[in-house]
Amino acid sequence: MRSLYLTVALAPLLLAAPSFAQTEEPPPRQTAWEASRARANDDVVVTGVAKARDRLDSATSTSSIDDVEISKIGAYSITDLFRTIPGIRAEAGGGDVNGNYTIRGLPMVGSGAKYLQFQEDGLPVMEFGDIMGVIPDYFLRYDLSVAQIESIRGGSASTFASNAPGGVINLISNTGEVEGGSFQASAGLDYDTYRGDFSYGGHLSDTLRYHIGGFYREGEGPRESGFKGNQGGQIKANVTKEFDGGFVRLEAKFLDDAVTSYGPAPLLVSGTNDDPDYTSVAGFSIKSDTLTARNTNVFPLINGDNVLSEANLNDGNRAVVRAVGFKTRFKLHGWTISEHMRYSDQSGTGNIHFGLAAFPAAAAPFALGGRPGTLSYASGPQAGQAINPATVNGNGLLSYSMLVRNELDSFNNFTNDLRASRAWTIGAGELTTTLGVYNAEQDLKMNRTLIPFLQDVTGGGRSAMVNIFNLNGTPRTQDGVVNFTGPAAAGGKSRTDVTYSVFAPYGSLNYRLGKLAVGGSLRFDSGDVSGTTASNRATDVQTIDVDNDGVLSEAERTFAFIPSTNATPVDYSYDYTSYSVSANYRFSQNFSGFTRYSKGARAAASAILYSPAISTVDGSLLDADAAYDPVKQAEIGAKFRTDGLFANVTGFWAEINETNQQILTGTDGIARPALVKRGYKAIGAEFEGGVRRGPFSLSAGATITSAEITEAEDSTLVGNTPRRQADVLYQLMPQYDTDLFTVGASIVGTTESYAQDTNQLKIPGYATVNAFLQVRPVDRVVLSLNANNLFDEMAITSVSAGSLPASGIVTAQALPGRTVTAAVRFYF
Repeated sequence: MRSLYLTVALAPLLLAAPSFAQTEEPPPRQTAWEASRARANDDVVVTGVAKARDRLDSATSTSSIDDVEISKIGAYSITDLFRTIPGIRAEAGGGDVNGNYTIRGLPMVGSGAKYLQFQEDGLPVMEFGDIMGVIPDYFLRYDLSVAQIESIRGGSASTFASNAPGGVINLISNTGEVEGGSFQASAGLDYDTYRGDFSYGGHLSDTLRYHIGGFYREGEGPRESGFKGNQGGQIKANVTKEFDGGFVRLEAKFLDDAVTSYGPAPLLVSGTNDDPDYTSVAGFSIKSDTLTARNTNVFPLINGDNVLSEANLNDGNRAVVRAVGFKTRFKLHGWTISEHMRYSDQSGTGNIHFGLAAFPAAAAPFALGGRPGTLSYASGPQAGQAINPATVNGNGLLSYSMLVRNELDSFNNFTNDLRASRAWTIGAGELTTTLGVYNAEQDLKMNRTLIPFLQDVTGGGRSAMVNIFNLNGTPRTQDGVVNFTGPAAAGGKSRTDVTYSVFAPYGSLNYRLGKLAVGGSLRFDSGDVSGTTASNRATDVQTIDVDNDGVLSEAERTFAFIPSTNATPVDYSYDYTSYSVSANYRFSQNFSGFTRYSKGARAAASAILYSPAISTVDGSLLDADAAYDPVKQAEIGAKFRTDGLFANVTGFWAEINETNQQILTGTDGIARPALVKRGYKAIGAEFEGGVRRGPFSLSAGATITSAEITEAEDSTLVGNTPRRQADVLYQLMPQYDTDLFTVGASIVGTTESYAQDTNQLKIPGYATVNAFLQVRPVDRVVLSLNANNLFDEMAITSVSAGSLPASGIVTAQALPGRTVTAAVRFYF
């Protein structure tokens, strides 16, 4: 509630804004069609800095991509778009949401985006980016309402955003500066998807403008699941009132969208650890198939209220967001005051498919029960038919999978950022001072249920559940479900009801004397964490005859529930100080250099819940070092810009201490979560550049990284390269643009990496090519064709095993294969 009190207290200050007088002649207004043909102005950065400034005068590493360029890439998922940003590692193998993200060699120990913050219009979508199964992209969508995507990497992100020491990626909305809008209809030519996007805005008067935009889509998606799992849409709107010296803006967003979850799937591997050969399983393509299929759908479970219910894996991950915001900026007695506030009501339902292991069908009864048994189909058109383990689907494999069911009761987020800036003339230079205070409250209220099940391995959306029977005919599983307590018996059900409150005053000084600018910023974060957590013990089970057939399977005797007496408190606080110091020298109009040293941190949040770090008696923090993870960074860079050419080069160094949960594969081949405490170090260089000569242009980026584990609970890991960390990430976007057509490609690649921290089994490097063609046969009409992963590359993003398994089978995730989309866009 502290955030609400602060906002109320600030109301008189906000009301002190000047009157809504307009004295200057408004600039000529551009139409949406004209804006779509204009070249981007990439000279100013507004994200993660005290005030907007020329990039060559800012001691930061920044990038932006506008809506015109985004439309050419042809990707709509956040993960696919963020892959094109220099310095960002985005793993997009799991579908439209719940991707994994990191930056500049910072480790990807768990899942999500621990060191990055995702923002919409300058405020975070979620305060923490690595809540397992609920990543910020869960509540974030790209559509035509977005004007540009801006990123800042390292540097001032440590002190101008909480819990974002690695950087910030900000989706900036259109606000009605241009007149009119557009409608686009798109459809998959070789896969099932249909989507409509719209954007419209303009001026209601000389001082009042608006914008509204959104999308709706439905379809099967880029993988063959056998059902329409992607369905829903979004609408966003804002109204801006300008006045002399500032503006007031109201913002609103409604999102209701569901997408299919693509979990790890079986993949064959041969060769050696250093030179493995990965191939798809017979009858199942890692590029175009998914084990999330139409026959793997209904699962009985005891819900968060301890009532028998059911989950449907085909419902996918559904996000519902209702958000309202307020933003203003005005002059007051020489100060520029800005206030930005947003409340987001965020909820939903998660049905995540996660492949734990794959093994020969003949071994399934022994692997899941330690004794012989028989197999039969439990769902689909062959339900009840016996299975021949040696010949099933031509590959003889079964997948031991898991439904991760998340009932997202409240991920509500309230944020408020108030800052004041003023420039002072001191001597021959100018001192810019900024003072600010940030408040946030983030709910984490959810019920999680883990249900392991058995299914066959086949593509085309045909995978079905598989039952195991003992040799005497008694059922061991229930409609394919192995048990209802989770893979580890205890902890398969959990209930989290925790609220995080963040209070962070911050400030900065920047003194500019001629070509030299030196600056420093400071932020003090304090957090209060309160609530309860609860999970089932191994003995917290009950028997339910779910099919009322009078015969109890072994699985029906294992329904996990959470007694009220299992609840334990969470009640602790933490604080840490972040700082950043920098110097920037503008050698000439076209060239500048900078250096920066920063220390930031990331609060541990959900990573330490249910861990020994928190007392089960009073909820206090038993391990003070677990409260947050510090990040130290240094940067040195140079920027060059002239007509039709720009180049930025940055060298970086980072040192991190981390406490987190990591999913590790045991000697039995089954993946399980484990708590790890480690230290990491990374050093490298980042390049971004572009050239434009007439109709031809080329933009490019590359990040070279050398990273190592410096501390670990297992000493044999020290000195190793963190898992999935490639030496080089790169992006290229050549294009040829005329009045009639634009043709080009977006190429994103990576060199090889290690599957796990043990540094044995490697993941091959890859490059995906997204080709695009836009044709403008007449004014205000654009026909486009996009081919994602044009050459159908097997782009593996993760592998479960740490070394080459004797079975020759791993579970892995990969980017989708080739998909071709056609679209028509009308401007008006």
